Amino acid sequence: MDKKSKNFALIGAAGYIAPRHLQAIKDTGNRLVAAVDPNDSVGILDRYFPDASFFTEVERFDRHLEKLRRGPDEERVDLVSICTPNHLHDAHIRLALRVGACAICEKPLVLNPWNLDMLENLEEEYGCKVRTILQLRVHPELIALKKKLNEPGFTLPIQNSKFTIKNSNRHRVRLTYITSRGLWYHFSWKGIKEKSGGIATNIGVHFFDLLIWLFGKVVDYRVIINEYNKMSGTLELENADVEWFLSIDRNDLPPVAIENKKTTFRAIFVDDNEVQFSEGFTDLHTKVYEETLAGRGFGIKDARPSIDLVSKLRAAPIQTNAGYYQEFVKKNMQK
Repeated sequence: MDKKSKNFALIGAAGYIAPRHLQAIKDTGNRLVAAVDPNDSVGILDRYFPDASFFTEVERFDRHLEKLRRGPDEERVDLVSICTPNHLHDAHIRLALRVGACAICEKPLVLNPWNLDMLENLEEEYGCKVRTILQLRVHPELIALKKKLNEPGFTLPIQNSKFTIKNSNRHRVRLTYITSRGLWYHFSWKGIKEKSGGIATNIGVHFFDLLIWLFGKVVDYRVIINEYNKMSGTLELENADVEWFLSIDRNDLPPVAIENKKTTFRAIFVDDNEVQFSEGFTDLHTKVYEETLAGRGFGIKDARPSIDLVSKLRAAPIQTNAGYYQEFVKKNMQK
């Protein structure tokens, strides 16, 4: 993509994540020309692009983009940002490609890996690219960790221990992510597995992408807990053994989060060393947009391993003898 200002359209303008995309479009010096959402509570557009055309019907929005496509070059839409419910992503990506625009889609790119095959074919057919938001890959602390993991002979000191583990290209990793959600969650599309993909997909796919990016492809997986509001299991990756726990249940928050009146808790430990990445989340979407506009964005090939994994986790049988458990898993297994 060249450096001239780009025309964007956005699908899902009333959604929770839309403001981050609007901010990224603005921060990268581009403009929004059209937006759509069946919900018309989109006053947020006034803050960013008050002159953007707005529609509540995708069909009229589609027709408008097609009209722009057939008009002057400077009015055509170059990219479509997709912030809709997960099960609609691939349909809206296809809409973008049909009007000659590249797509920037929120995670997960699709719910099932076989949907990616069609999108790859359509990329080639229409000559446009499909890109996604894998924002943890542009977090400075996690980029630094990846570089460190690749250093020959590096060491990670073990807390409260007199020795260190040298890099043997295999690590022990624990991931915990708890993000409290109220009753509304279960009555929205996010609480419907067929639409959201469930806990592992909706709140976990970008963490699984991070783990695969850092430690290599998936060798094996097990699920220990699979409930409507939490999920846990183990992964065997090329270079790591991973325990993971995901939850939207505020009762799972550890004391340190409760004491600090936090509703979210995230922690990653590598060889018993905590990876600090709680800060620096505010501009990650802008960084992904910058990478995408520079031709270095994250495409179907990047997204496929984590989408394939969460699809398998969704259908995996529960195993209660999958090795050692995290503290949170133990607590919930005893209930």
